[in-house]
Amino acid sequence: MTGQLTRRLRPEAEELAVKREELAALLTTLSDQELELANMRHALAELEVRYLREVGALYSELDDWNSKISELRALRNPHLADEPGHCGEQAGDGCGAGTTQTATPSKELKFLYWNTARRIHPDLADDPLEQERRTRFMAEANRAYQAADAEALQRILEEFHYAGEVGEGDAGPTESASAEILRLIRQIRDGRERLTAIEQELAGLRKSAIAHLRKDVEIAAEQGRDLLGELAEVIRGQIQRAEKVYASLSAERGPRDIPLPPV
Repeated sequence: MTGQLTRRLRPEAEELAVKREELAALLTTLSDQELELANMRHALAELEVRYLREVGALYSELDDWNSKISELRALRNPHLADEPGHCGEQAGDGCGAGTTQTATPSKELKFLYWNTARRIHPDLADDPLEQERRTRFMAEANRAYQAADAEALQRILEEFHYAGEVGEGDAGPTESASAEILRLIRQIRDGRERLTAIEQELAGLRKSAIAHLRKDVEIAAEQGRDLLGELAEVIRGQIQRAEKVYASLSAERGPRDIPLPPV
């Protein structure tokens, strides 16, 4: 009878070991992907800030001059179709509201974030309350990482452990192997879902206009060129030409002496 029980339990124990190993490998991959996602968000946001500062403002100024020129031409000849703006779509292409994020993460910060995510990730918990607690800590860790605040990351990890971590291995001595296997299966399922969501977001970011701009900027940098600086110079030249066109139109007199709008 004892031998039959041992034979019955052995496959369960083996399955439990397999699931634990699978979850551990998944969580390692998940932490790596979380870090890659955070790094990509940071890099793209940083480039967006630079683009808005060095190029976006110039595009806005050029658009203003083009609008003024179109208004003057419409007054001179109401049947003349307005010329399309030179950069309305370009100025906003790949650029959103911007962000104040400018800090660059160090290798130490990256490792600290990876280690923190590996310990506090919500997918380590099966209990809904514990998942909610871990989600709050993970959100704080993401904000600390994006702000390049290593002290905050360390503090978050310490507070998490102080509050009482409930994760793998904390189910209690009375939990059967079958119950733990089911718990691990749910954690693996949730982890895979999160991994899929991260991969989808990464794919979307890689296809974004700002990501393509980042690639072009990096290629230019390898050639010793400042792509955004070059683009800014081109736009400045367009602004100067637009100013001259506007001045020339302002000096003209219409056939009916139409009053011109104020400069």
